[in-house]
This record gives sequence, C-alpha cells and structure tokens, in this order.
Amino acid sequence: MRTGARSRRPIAAVVAAIASGVLIATLGTTPSFAAPTDFPSWSDVQKAKKNEKAAKAQLKSIRASITSAQAEVDRTQKIAEQRGTEYAEAQQKYDEQVIVTGNIVEQQKAAQKQADKAKRESAQLIAGLAKQGGTDLTSGLFGDSGAADGYLYRIGAMQKVTERSDAVYAQAAQLQNTAQSLAEQAQVAQDKLDELKKDAEKKMLVAQQASEEAATRYEELQAAKAKAEALVAYLTDKREVTEADYLKGIREKWGSGAGGEVSSQGWARPASGYISSNYGMRSNPVTGVWMLHTGVDLAGQGCGAPIYAAHAGTVTYAGWFGTWGYYVKIDHGDGYDTGYAHIQPGGIGVHVGQEVGPGQLIAKVGTTGMSTGCHLHFITRINGNTTDPVPFMRQRGITLG
Repeated sequence: MRTGARSRRPIAAVVAAIASGVLIATLGTTPSFAAPTDFPSWSDVQKAKKNEKAAKAQLKSIRASITSAQAEVDRTQKIAEQRGTEYAEAQQKYDEQVIVTGNIVEQQKAAQKQADKAKRESAQLIAGLAKQGGTDLTSGLFGDSGAADGYLYRIGAMQKVTERSDAVYAQAAQLQNTAQSLAEQAQVAQDKLDELKKDAEKKMLVAQQASEEAATRYEELQAAKAKAEALVAYLTDKREVTEADYLKGIREKWGSGAGGEVSSQGWARPASGYISSNYGMRSNPVTGVWMLHTGVDLAGQGCGAPIYAAHAGTVTYAGWFGTWGYYVKIDHGDGYDTGYAHIQPGGIGVHVGQEVGPGQLIAKVGTTGMSTGCHLHFITRINGNTTDPVPFMRQRGITLG
C-alpha cells in the first residue's frame, strides 16, 4: 500500500477515512494516512464509542464518501485494464517477433553458406577448365588433323564442360540472390523487432502509471470501507474493532513475509503444483490460435494458494495485464526478470518500486484474464526475451512441478 492521497481528486475524502495512528500492514509494510479536516479520523471512531449519535453521523458521512469513491475506483480500474491490455498485446507481438526474426536470421545464414559453397565449386570448375587449355582449347580443336569422329567427340566434350560451368555459375548466382533476399528480410524483421520493443516499453510505462493510479484509488476505498465496517461493528454491538484486530486480519490474509524453498543461489520456487502447460508455441486452449506460451503453468493448488518471489529484486509492474489478468513483474538485475500471471482479484500483495526477497509472499493464485482454471503462469526473461522457466530455474537449484 502507499502513503496518502492526491489532492483535488473525488476520492480525497475517502483517504481521509484513515487518520494518523491507524496502521495498515501488508507483507510488513506500514504506511500512514494524513488526517484531513472533512473526513472522520480513526481517533474520531474511538471517541464515537462514547456517543452513538455522533458515530451514526460519522457512518453516514463515510458511506456517502464511499459511494463517490467507488465511481472513481471504477473509472481508474477501467483505464488500468485498458492500458494493461494494450501493454500485454504489444509485449506478445514483440515476443513472437523475436522468434520470427531469429528464424529468418538462421535461414539467411544457411542460404549464405550454400551460396558460398556453390561459388567455390564454380570457381574450381572454371579454374579446371582454364588448366585444360581455356581459349586455346578452341584453336586446338580447329587445328586438329585427326579423324573426324575424334574431332566431333572433342567438340562435344568441350560443350558439356562449358554447359556444366554455366550451370554451376547460375546456381551460385541464384543461391547468392536468395541469401541476399533473406538478409534484406532479416533487416526488415530486426527493424520491426526494434519498433515493437519500443512500443511495448512505451505502453508498459503508461500501463504501469494507470495501474498504480487504480491501485491507489482501490486501497483508499478499502481503507474507507474498513473504517465504515468498524463503525458498523460498534453500532451493532458485535465487537469493538481495535488496532490489533485490524493488523491481525491483514496479516492473516497476506502472511508474515518471506517463505517457501530458497536454493543456495538465492532462488525460490514461485508456487507449488504440477506443470499443466510448458513453455513454447502451442494452440491457445481458449482461442485455439497457434501462439507462443511465454512461460510455464503451475496448477493443482487452487485459487488463493501463495505465490512467492523467485529471487530478490524490485517490483516493476503490479496490475492488470490483458489476457494474463492481474500480473506482477520483478526485475532481479543482471538482465533477469520474472513474471507472475492470472493472480486472483485483490491478490497482489506488493507495489511498484517495492524491494522483495527470495521466497517472499507477493500474491495469491487466481484465474483472471484468459485462463481455464486456477494456476500460476510463471515467466522468466533474460535481457528482455522469454526463456523456458524449467531449465532456467533448474540451473539455479529449483525444480518446478
């Protein structure tokens, strides 16, 4: 969670619901909220215990603010989902273009190798023909005083050698043209790849900002609702909501922090369960479209199961990510980053810029986005490009599945 609310926003009144002295803990984070003048503070809730009439008035004010805040939350969430979807689509195009570009480059290398071989054969044949007499061969034929049948034989032999030389040369030229064409295609593909990368990076920043805005609004609304629930509990005599109760509830929901198995290299299993789908090209189970499956699916633990950070790093994205649903991305430095997709609604427990440790609880398994059931879609990247998470993690002491 984050500190405070932005001014001149409809939801500013909601942020005021949590005043100084109220602690909200999520995975060890303890931010505070400034107490405004137009919204009851937590200390006001305590004072209201001595005055039920005052408490009811506060509750009415809170509920009115929540109604206004909900509209702002819906608006920012819609924008965040739209931007996240745009980012996801751009990233998918880039990931697939990486493979397309790589294939063309490999084809070009193979074609160039064939062309070079054909050119060498052509040169050798021409050199051999020259050693046999070259142009002197023609004059030799006309000056030959031998029998007519021998003369005709030598003419036929020269024609065959010449035809063979022309054919080899023509093949070499054709192969070189093919190699050159593929080289030009490879350059076009590389230019497209660079363009898609820039587009994905640009949309990532926009989506990140929108996601942070939506998360802030959502957290502010939840804070206001928490205060309203506390007042309702008091007014109905169910129980008194204390600061300790509040902290306990948050910690029961998110856990106490780091956990899971951590290897000697500092890497941890992101989630339990079996592998339901591996990395690579496949037919999408929902759309039937043949496309890249950018990670590995870990299933079997059900929605709500814990998701842990695979390695120490910094959270660079936390929010809606198109067909991947709610998603968290962590930068581990040295060109490595990991992604965690299909998180359950409200299941993200970290925020952008937060430092996390290996095995730290960061989210809960869900089935948001384009998903056929509760599972974690786990992604590993090296220098921005996806790689198979199974061998990647095995090399770092962790077995998936």
